[in-house]
Amino acid sequence: QMMSQAEGQQRDLIRSIECLPVSGHLTSLDQDLLMLKATSMATMNCLNDCFHILQLQHASQQKGSLPAGTTISWLEPKISLANHFKNGAAQNFPAEINKPASVREEQSTAEPCQLTREPEEINPDEELEDTCDDKEDDLGAVEEQRSVILHLLSQLKLGMDLTRVVLPTFILEKRSLLEMYADFMSHPDLFIAITNGTTPEERMIRFVEYYLTSFHEGRKGAIAKKPYNPIIGETFHCSWRMPKSDVATDAGSNFSVHSPSEQVTLSKDLEGQTELDYYTVKFVAEQVSHHPPVSGFYAECVERKMCVNAHIWTKSKFLGMSIGVTMVGEGLLSLLEHGEEYTFSLPCAYARSILTVPWVELGGKVNINCAKTGYSASINFHTKPFYGGKLHRVTGEVKQNTTNTVVCRVQGEWNSVLEFTYSNGETKYVDLTKLSVTRKRVRPLEKQGPFESRRLWQHVTESLRDGDIDKATEHKRALEEQQRNEERLRAETETPWCTKYFLKEGDGWVYHKPLWKTVSAAQTQQTDTN
Repeated sequence: QMMSQAEGQQRDLIRSIECLPVSGHLTSLDQDLLMLKATSMATMNCLNDCFHILQLQHASQQKGSLPAGTTISWLEPKISLANHFKNGAAQNFPAEINKPASVREEQSTAEPCQLTREPEEINPDEELEDTCDDKEDDLGAVEEQRSVILHLLSQLKLGMDLTRVVLPTFILEKRSLLEMYADFMSHPDLFIAITNGTTPEERMIRFVEYYLTSFHEGRKGAIAKKPYNPIIGETFHCSWRMPKSDVATDAGSNFSVHSPSEQVTLSKDLEGQTELDYYTVKFVAEQVSHHPPVSGFYAECVERKMCVNAHIWTKSKFLGMSIGVTMVGEGLLSLLEHGEEYTFSLPCAYARSILTVPWVELGGKVNINCAKTGYSASINFHTKPFYGGKLHRVTGEVKQNTTNTVVCRVQGEWNSVLEFTYSNGETKYVDLTKLSVTRKRVRPLEKQGPFESRRLWQHVTESLRDGDIDKATEHKRALEEQQRNEERLRAETETPWCTKYFLKEGDGWVYHKPLWKTVSAAQTQQTDTN
């Protein structure tokens, strides 16, 4: 109860400071008040960590001191979670999420559990072409709030891990991180075309071409904004339909370029086509852990017997004039028709110039490998030098490891034009700004579950669209406080967290029903029948 009161008082203090005018004798940007905010937040974070340690220690002592054969009947919490915060107005949470979760993150000392919540099979026919077009080019909110750095000064120190830091709402994108991963799949024609390569060399090159074209559409506009941090257990589903005639089948150009008007016509034509006329790529993502924040995502095209599985731990740090995000994890592309697996990693992302108008930059070296064929790719995302140099530059090469022969080189900008030079001397230029984008298909909000991204964050998104930052902040705070309450309850009851779609395997997370398992099972069944 004392912790709850302290949290309420600290929130009231921050609200009082933030409600002060931005000009005059005493302002919300006063350096002493910013330091007061920082001190109070650091103190509460420390107290929360200590409280959590004490809870675990108390539970452990209780468990260890009981006689053999004794059973424990845990009591209900003495404080109703919905009314947990006594200072200020009571928090009103959606009915669907105002239920204690029956689970806990993988850091638990308990045995890892299997899927207990029944995975939902999404029918692609229920999904409709997405009509949302939330571009993030509006600088108004940033200008009104002065600058990002003044809002971060009260919380951040150089090199500080931002995982548990609550960032200002006005820098948020209108989508969850899980949906951002889906937007990297916005060129399904290039994805499907990978398996159509006639040789291992061609398939590796096609994968590199697809990989490098995925980042441009994953970003929404030039300004660096942050997607919502997914709530543990949050999921996102979508799919794409791709006309078979638009997928490259030969060794020619993989890139079908349509103007925006042509692309809209294509999308409308798809509605009347039969199943045989298009491929379907299905996507599912889930937030499998809160601390550390880990997302799992999986996409498959059953008709072409190909799928990709990935898990990503986002580690963010304050770097002074920028914020850096490291994508820790690995992806695996499986081409079942060829028995090939391609492992890949992701580059780091940076939000630069946060004192003025922040912009996104990618940096670091990534590798793509196929152990079976012996082909690999090394790609460098170059950060801009302090003086001179180009923005968003990328270079890379594909080689055959056995002979150490380079079969393809690439250079250019990951958000503009890429140049591919092949071993036969041919050169191909790809203008990413002219590549056709296939709109994803998403179920309407009323058909989505309570923990699906768009429904879960709908009130935050609506407030951001309306430009009501204060209202968006309140909705966001309600979700985050609910997550903390449920996390505390799981710690008190020692209840492990069980995921819905992904299972822990070693250091990674794997979709519960990957295509390589279902195809293998079908082949085995067919063999037994014969």
